[in-house]
Amino acid sequence: MSMSQSPVRILGVDPGLNITGYAVLEAGDGVVRLCEAGIICGKTRNSLTRRLAEVYQGVADVIAGWRPAVMALEDLYSHYERPRTAILMGHARGVICLAAAQAEIPVVHYSATQVKKILTGSGRASKGQVQRAIQRELGLSELPEPPDVADALAIALCHRYLGDKPLELRR
Repeated sequence: MSMSQSPVRILGVDPGLNITGYAVLEAGDGVVRLCEAGIICGKTRNSLTRRLAEVYQGVADVIAGWRPAVMALEDLYSHYERPRTAILMGHARGVICLAAAQAEIPVVHYSATQVKKILTGSGRASKGQVQRAIQRELGLSELPEPPDVADALAIALCHRYLGDKPLELRR
């Protein structure tokens, strides 16, 4: 006789200053259910400080509303041609991590190539391939949109599959 495990809520976050995607999944007993997915939009255009406050507050609100057990966050990606983008993304990731820390939620980081490989078998999969994998896994009637939400769903699903694995196997 097997014991049923209580469902675990996973918050997946695709960080951004203008648009942050998020997805809350509930996983347990071999079933994954989509609770909510959406975007947090920075409304202030000329103030980095205000945009960071908006991202922080939006993520804090999602955490307060859904009380996830863990946050899966896309790792910082840096392209040598756009170092400023990586620095700005680091700011967004910082306030997102702060929201999780204040709620005492552990944060696990996954690279984009790792997420793609777990969901599709290829670290170089296209956005469309990742969207189709998410659609299939969650039984969605349509492809997940916008891309920020699809990325957050992918990160959350990646954690669903790798979360219990030892750290060295998650890399």
